[in-house]
Amino acid sequence: MTTLVLLAGIVVYVVLYLVYGKRLARDIVKVSDETEAPSRRLFDGVDYVPARREVLFGHHFASIAGAAPIIGPVLAMAWGWAPALLWVWFGNAFGGAVHDYLALMASVRYDGRSIQFVASDVISRRTGRIFYWLVFFLLVLVIAAFGAVLGGMFVANPQVPSSYILKVFAALVLGVLMYRVKMNFAGATVIGIVLLALAIWGGTLFPLKAGYGTWMAVMFVYIIVASALPVNVLLQPRDYLNSWLLYFGLLIGAVAAVCSFKGFSAPAFTQFAPIISGGRPTPYWPAIPLVIACGSLSGFHALVGSGTTSKQIARERDALPIGYGGMLTEGLLSTLVIVTLAGFGFELLREAGGTISRAGWGTEYTAAMMQHYPKAAMFTHAYAAMVNATWLRFLPTDIVRVIAGMWVASFAMTTLDTTNRLARYCLTEICLPVREWNATLFRGLTNRWIASAIPAAIGIWLAWSGSFTMLWPSFGTANQLIASIALLTGTAWLIKRMHVRAWLALIPALLLWVTVTAAIVWFSLAVLPGTVRANPATGLTVLGIEIVMFGMNLYFMADFARSVWGRGARGPEGGAAG
Repeated sequence: MTTLVLLAGIVVYVVLYLVYGKRLARDIVKVSDETEAPSRRLFDGVDYVPARREVLFGHHFASIAGAAPIIGPVLAMAWGWAPALLWVWFGNAFGGAVHDYLALMASVRYDGRSIQFVASDVISRRTGRIFYWLVFFLLVLVIAAFGAVLGGMFVANPQVPSSYILKVFAALVLGVLMYRVKMNFAGATVIGIVLLALAIWGGTLFPLKAGYGTWMAVMFVYIIVASALPVNVLLQPRDYLNSWLLYFGLLIGAVAAVCSFKGFSAPAFTQFAPIISGGRPTPYWPAIPLVIACGSLSGFHALVGSGTTSKQIARERDALPIGYGGMLTEGLLSTLVIVTLAGFGFELLREAGGTISRAGWGTEYTAAMMQHYPKAAMFTHAYAAMVNATWLRFLPTDIVRVIAGMWVASFAMTTLDTTNRLARYCLTEICLPVREWNATLFRGLTNRWIASAIPAAIGIWLAWSGSFTMLWPSFGTANQLIASIALLTGTAWLIKRMHVRAWLALIPALLLWVTVTAAIVWFSLAVLPGTVRANPATGLTVLGIEIVMFGMNLYFMADFARSVWGRGARGPEGGAAG
């Protein structure tokens, strides 16, 4: 089963890219390299900096992936491997890849401006203002959720933070070689890969032990500095190294999955509402998009694509492999995670706890996983077990676990500081009205160091609570809400600016909007009350965010319907809404 399912996933993604992806670029978006990209036309040396396709793919993928395509499937295994796999494939095919590509290309056509700005133009100004606040809430919750993931991982596996710190120094060296010394690209790549390997090896020799609170403080300082530095100092070279970590990890994992010829010991399906979010029964619909987020479809991708990637893309043709291909690659990663856990995760839990049974998997899995292999540790141990079950067993188990841990940590940390950079952009745009009545206050709030510190402080404060099973679905509600809104914005852009029919974007956007709206109601009524009683400060903060997002969500849909189908929707600026 490990072999058949992974090979089927690879075939699905290759066909999607070659058939639908290329048609979308050629016939719907009508890409052209005749117009100079914003990265060249608006070059500023800080945010607008053209990047090679290979380098930018590394940054884009590391930023959109984070820990979500791993953590999400780990949690979703409570439903069984079949429901988890179906949502990943279905979401990739009908929503995720289209969503990512449209958000990126719409931003490129708007001089690298955010998807919120696009919404302001193609729907209404009020929509844009609502969108900005929804995005800011999402970014804060991303920092909280991923901060909690990293804090737990760094405490549980002290080899991983050591390796990551060494990799940051390797990235700084690579950045100097690429942009200051201007070394031959291939030669700089070889040096970077060697430094990356040494960083992984060095982490196993010098583990760095610290408490959860200490790591929270370290992350707070790190993401402020990393998000305020020019992109070519740390962000681009580090994420280029991340791409090689991805390639190596995917290659080893794919070879191990194909060669293990292992049947699935985990159940295909457990029950409709197993115990997952906040220790409560979690119904497959509407909760599945809250749990499996980025591996299937993610609004955060639209923020990355229209926030940092669109400002670095060197030509429009690069958008398809980076935006569309990046989402499919993330789906393949989630597929590999599901295959790994289905084949090897059940035995790990039995060996660690001895109490979990196939019959009681739906009620026992989440508690057993969080006790013995919290969060990403479940994947890192199952990944090492899968590799050890093949001819690749000559690779030391400790090294394999560190590679898998670095896989999660590198992408999660990249997401953290990219998120903080996006929050800085978002806060600057939210504060634009302040400039009219107090220019000094505006300059202070939008100073890149201050604007980076504000979202970092709120997000890390939430993460400090350690309420992971509450923070993860709260991030999921905001994330999937933004996905539906971004896909609706992309649909409006196609209809009103590109003058094309947009049913293939509109239908999944509406289905997702209904699902996520129902999920917000369920999460606020079923999960958050328990959190409020256990941890009032964190619980009430998140509940307040959920209530505000729900109201803004209804306003957005009303504005979208009025813009696309209402009176004047077929005016000179747009085409038929069909």
